Amino acid sequence: IAGVSIGYELATDRKVGLLEMEATLAYHTTGRSVATFLESYGGRTIRVLTTASRTFMEDPPDGFGRPLLKSLPLIWVAPHGDVDDMNTMYEAVVELVPDMRVLSGDEVVAATKVIRPEWVAAGLLEPGASEIDVAALHGGYAGGLRSRGGEIHISTAVASMQRVGSNWRVIDRTGNEFEAPVVVNAAGSWCDLVATMAGARPVGIHPLRRTVFTIGPPADIDSHTIPLVADVSGTFYLKPEGPQILCSPADEVPSEPCDARPEEIDIAKAIDVINTATILDIRHVRSSWAGLRNFVADRSPVAGFDDLVDGFFWFVGQGGYGIQISPALAQAGASLVRSGRLPDTLTGLGLEVAALGRQRLDGLA
Repeated sequence: IAGVSIGYELATDRKVGLLEMEATLAYHTTGRSVATFLESYGGRTIRVLTTASRTFMEDPPDGFGRPLLKSLPLIWVAPHGDVDDMNTMYEAVVELVPDMRVLSGDEVVAATKVIRPEWVAAGLLEPGASEIDVAALHGGYAGGLRSRGGEIHISTAVASMQRVGSNWRVIDRTGNEFEAPVVVNAAGSWCDLVATMAGARPVGIHPLRRTVFTIGPPADIDSHTIPLVADVSGTFYLKPEGPQILCSPADEVPSEPCDARPEEIDIAKAIDVINTATILDIRHVRSSWAGLRNFVADRSPVAGFDDLVDGFFWFVGQGGYGIQISPALAQAGASLVRSGRLPDTLTGLGLEVAALGRQRLDGLA
């Protein structure tokens, strides 16, 4: 999503070439995303970018599938002992999500249909939360990039990069050469490897594996009637997935850049946690997969030119928020490439260039 979204935005007035190392687009995290639009999710920078993306998501440009969003209310659940953390979350997010509402334990049980009454103390309802049609969003960006004259090259893993005069010369593993004054590093888990090729300091990316699996619902529960449910302490979430229920331990297991695969131990731990908090009584898993979520030290994206290497632009570290923030972040990235400034829609929400810049990470582990 990173490459096609900023490529789409830049292609209005630039010649853009997208180099994809895999044989298909969206092979890794984007294609495996359980994409939801949650304005209460993440730190303030993420929440600002999400809120600023809503208009695009609700009324996308021509060429994008419609609707991109499907209503799926979110209920954050707090077990006994975590109510203070829930209240802290509420105070932080209500600024941008004014319709967020506190629920009693009984209200949580009634609304979720699956949470055990003896486990839960309270909850938060985000009524404007939604599912995102990832294929329609990604396809709209990719198709729009092409229609604006951009080129997409698959199976094109970069082998070397060299600054020659005012241009970058990029050579892929089969010997094809590309030249441009600006290279946008949107390489996800591999972004530090790309940076090293360019002679830039790594940004310190941390790929973290997340596991997801589906189950059949109990006989007396219609999966279509349950909301998105997430534990405020980050131990699990679950959501309807057609006739099934999708579950995750919300895990973050350090990984090397790779084609991520689920681990049985992570699934087993998740089943134990979810069975404690819910009445799902999980015994069998129907399918499972995993993806990498890529964070820098402060867990906010990096978008901006490198401070030491000319023409090298960082567009990385979207973490687990890359789909929901893609419209605003791509517009921000394109604006930073052109002018070094952010769009008014973001500055009006209090976001500053420095909050996305690479320099803010100096001294952070």
